[in-house]
Amino acid sequence: MKILMILFLLGVQEAAAVIHSLKFLSTASSGVPNLPEFVGVGMVDDVQIGHYDRDTQKAEPTQDWAVKLKEDHPQEWEGRTAFALVHQQELKAGFEGVKQLFNHTEGVHSYQEISGCDWDEETDELNGFIQVGYDGEDFISFDLKTETWIASNQQAVIIKTKLDSDKAGNAEAKTFLTQIFPEMLKVLLNYGRSSLMRTVLPSVSLLQRSSSSPITCHSTGFYPHRAELVWKKDGEELHEGVHKGEILPNHDGTFQMSVDLDLSAVGSENWDRYSCVFQLSGVNKDITTKLDKAEIRSNEGGSLSVIIAVVVAVVVLAAVAVIGFIIYKKRTDKRSPPSVENPEVQEQMVPTA
Repeated sequence: MKILMILFLLGVQEAAAVIHSLKFLSTASSGVPNLPEFVGVGMVDDVQIGHYDRDTQKAEPTQDWAVKLKEDHPQEWEGRTAFALVHQQELKAGFEGVKQLFNHTEGVHSYQEISGCDWDEETDELNGFIQVGYDGEDFISFDLKTETWIASNQQAVIIKTKLDSDKAGNAEAKTFLTQIFPEMLKVLLNYGRSSLMRTVLPSVSLLQRSSSSPITCHSTGFYPHRAELVWKKDGEELHEGVHKGEILPNHDGTFQMSVDLDLSAVGSENWDRYSCVFQLSGVNKDITTKLDKAEIRSNEGGSLSVIIAVVVAVVVLAAVAVIGFIIYKKRTDKRSPPSVENPEVQEQMVPTA
């Protein structure tokens, strides 16, 4: 998986599974116009819940229910901002160290961290992760099963060697990923359940740029993002001549996606055998749209009549546990989090001369 600096495309989970996720995302950068040197976000089920950046130096909630959580625990929230300030310096130190490894003294560069956990509410299965990327490419990641680090390129090997030798830090990382993160996630789900667990069906349209272009089945306004959109012929899913797009976020917190059908293999007399089917996790009834020429909205012969609003998810929103601090504040009084955010680990990530 590539860790991108700006665009974080939301993946589709199994429609039948009830899987929740907690992600802390952070980006340190240099030479990027109009972007703070450090930006981070906390996300639950791929919904942004809090934001911090170097310019504001404040951890702020971005959901109504997160605002309520902040109001209920104001002192802890203030502590979260203080913690974010420290994390900002730690990430910057790691960033400078990795730039030295690549001999990058100037230009545009970025350093990203994604940490968190997935939790299957039905089976109680957990999966924790820490991934670090540099300039949009994987750099190093934590293997939870072996409590060791995986280097993605030659430059990361020196970092892996140092991190692997820190047995205590890696054991603590395992505890953090398998116990503390899940505790955070469950508390956040309790506060945001009415919003996070809602289901919203989309509007579905058939679009075509010109008579020779593929037919696009576009669905927008659905929630959650655990959804499928497919083309079927006589009730059987098609794969040949079909191009499926990514699930993308809308500005209102809902999602959109599209799937194209190449018409070169579709005879006009067979159109009634084709349909676009939308499936949403938690909803038993599918939305089926028959392939009908009369229902296709086309741009041919004039200016654009349909504008597909794509709101890009900026991943520079925070690896800091913006809201989860409520749970682990007391624990961090004893020791900082055991990932690459840990000052002891960060120090190892800065190569010496």
